[in-house]
Amino acid sequence: MTIAVQRPGGGPAAAERPPSPPAELAPRARLVPAFAAVYRAQLSRARVARIPLLFVATFQSVGIMVMMRGVVHAGGGEAARSVVAGSSVLVVAFVALNLLAQYFGQLRASGGLDHYATLPVPPAAVVLGAAAAYASFTVPGTLVTAVTGCVLFHLTLVNLWVLVAVVPLAGAALSGLGAALGLLAPRQEIATLFGQLGMSAALLLGVLPASHMPAPVAWARDALPSTYGVEALARTLGSGATHWAAVGADLSVCAAVGVCSLAVATWAYRRAACR
Repeated sequence: MTIAVQRPGGGPAAAERPPSPPAELAPRARLVPAFAAVYRAQLSRARVARIPLLFVATFQSVGIMVMMRGVVHAGGGEAARSVVAGSSVLVVAFVALNLLAQYFGQLRASGGLDHYATLPVPPAAVVLGAAAAYASFTVPGTLVTAVTGCVLFHLTLVNLWVLVAVVPLAGAALSGLGAALGLLAPRQEIATLFGQLGMSAALLLGVLPASHMPAPVAWARDALPSTYGVEALARTLGSGATHWAAVGADLSVCAAVGVCSLAVATWAYRRAACR
């Protein structure tokens, strides 16, 4: 005697059932939450490795001011204000331009961009998160350098609150430039070279007064993004009345250059990640 056993879901009706549609992928992360996640990850990753380099950047800037104190008179003159402002912004250039160019150059050479390409985050979030994390490390060093310089050159400390605007805006402009240089460089060594040259330009063109430079060098100085952060800070260090409209104009140029440089860095990230 044979007993027929019918499997659950069997029969003609089950055979004619259409296949279920494929499961939908998770929606792509929005820019702001993705930026916050990348920023926290980069901040925790770079905290231990970058603190010694930040100390080097601060020590280097303070050393430059001590050296220049031997040839520049203290007081509210243009030379003293340029030395202090240029040395303070140099800390931002060292971290946001030099180190970020090296980081993205290393990331591209080691294949680390493939990891970020698999994540459902916008390319702008990766660039902005890394740039903001590196720029955040410049705040203590910039403040220490500015205070030390003001004391050393007998400048006023009243308007140093303008660093709240100078550091993020100059940091955005230099971070975007550093990320773009690191992503567009054909090799990691070239990215390191670009970062070193950019920091050297910020040193040579930012610390010296503009009026003491020949015309071709002054044109190169005007093309450097950090120059406008230096000028904005230098205008507030004098003992006389501060021309706040000029300060605002310099900071506006920094902001505009920052938007453009970060947009170029985002395009360079897409280009490098698709290869």
